[in-house]
Amino acid sequence: MSSFKYSRLDFLFTCVGLPVFLLDVGLDIWAAVSFYRAGAYWSLGVLVLLLLGSSVLVQVYSWFWYSYEDFRRESRVEARLSQNQLRLVHLLQLGIYLRHAGVLELSVLSCYMKDHNGFVVYLSHDLSMLKLIETFTESAPQLVLMLTIILQEGRLDAFTVLKAVGSASAIAFCVTTYHRSLRSFLPDKQKQRFGSSLVYFLWNLLLIASRLTAIALFASVLACFVFTHFICSWMVFFFFAWRSQTSFMDSAGGEWLYRATVGIIWYFDWFNVTEGRTRYRTLVYHSFMLLDISVLCGIWCWKMITDPPYAAVPPLNAAVTAAGVVLVYVLGLLLKMLYYKCCHPNPNKEELKGDDLEYQRALEEDVVDTRMFRMAAVQQEPSPPLPHCNKRMRKLAENFYS
Repeated sequence: MSSFKYSRLDFLFTCVGLPVFLLDVGLDIWAAVSFYRAGAYWSLGVLVLLLLGSSVLVQVYSWFWYSYEDFRRESRVEARLSQNQLRLVHLLQLGIYLRHAGVLELSVLSCYMKDHNGFVVYLSHDLSMLKLIETFTESAPQLVLMLTIILQEGRLDAFTVLKAVGSASAIAFCVTTYHRSLRSFLPDKQKQRFGSSLVYFLWNLLLIASRLTAIALFASVLACFVFTHFICSWMVFFFFAWRSQTSFMDSAGGEWLYRATVGIIWYFDWFNVTEGRTRYRTLVYHSFMLLDISVLCGIWCWKMITDPPYAAVPPLNAAVTAAGVVLVYVLGLLLKMLYYKCCHPNPNKEELKGDDLEYQRALEEDVVDTRMFRMAAVQQEPSPPLPHCNKRMRKLAENFYS
């Protein structure tokens, strides 16, 4: 029996996840059509580039993970496909939908057969990581694009602000869902309550919203330089990801891809990639981000005050807006400190669920139980194989908790 538990709340998240994901695809198509009809071909090109780039990246990760496990698939919907058919599914950019269907299938089975709990948790771990990658390679840049267009056109009304806050909340919610996946590795005695997830969501919302707003403000006045800013920042982050000697993937090419992806994620938000005490690394990162946000907002404020196209904006309003974005980031840092002070558990690496010794003990217990039944000559159906621990997500849990 697996030590991982699949709760009713997890089942609810799974059932809601696929329709929400399909709705997001529909909204992306609607946005692309809107840009085309409005003749905004530059914005349309950027949007299509984001959508295709993010989709291809997610499919590559999904294919890598299938290949690392010798294409072993737990759900029937996945197992029905041959290896060539599975390759075709990923070439058609449908791999993540296949994983969604597999998780949904095993989620329903877990309601009737508890032995499937471990399998559905195993698959949901990979799915949460894929969603996180998609969030920071598609949703976050897409929100920056939307905010930039709104600022350039001056359409800053209450409804537009609510849409932007909702989009930022969706990004923070995805990060919180990823955090919930990591929580499944915690020992039962150190399980975190709902309040800790709420604080985690709030500080991520404030940090991400401040970062995206600062980039959008800068892009609204110097659109041609925002790509230079991204490339230069990404190169710095990629260098530090390489220096961190990450070991997330099982192949050299996959690991370089992961480090490049970490560089993209770090452009928007912090992400633990190595285990141990990360206090000083986090301090350096947030100091850099706070300085960068201040510079971006400062440039926007200066352009608002000095350049003729924007000089109609009162200097005080521009200064208050720029200062407000920076203060929101500072408030997010204070909430993050509160989380780590009051809500964050610090188990040892060996205490986390899913280690090799735990799996070996479970395997030995299963063998002993089988022998006892055989000695008693009791006829029984064979028990399902023990699910393997998702070692990729366990590494991330070690980075985050230990």
